[in-house]
Amino acid sequence: MTQPELLGISEVSELTGIPPATLRWYRATSVGPRSFKVGRRVRYWRSDCLQWLAAQEERSAVGGVQ
Repeated sequence: MTQPELLGISEVSELTGIPPATLRWYRATSVGPRSFKVGRRVRYWRSDCLQWLAAQEERSAVGGVQ
């Protein structure tokens, strides 16, 4: 089974572990992953969410092998 590329807020919440209310706040303040509206629904591309997560990791990662 392939995973859908176009995600709703609940799927992004599952993918990121971020509560839907926080994702809504992120959207309102332009902090979270790139999103857009299709009709009345907010949608996210999976690739945009994964890129945003990678950027968060890059910005906040500590430790690791040197």
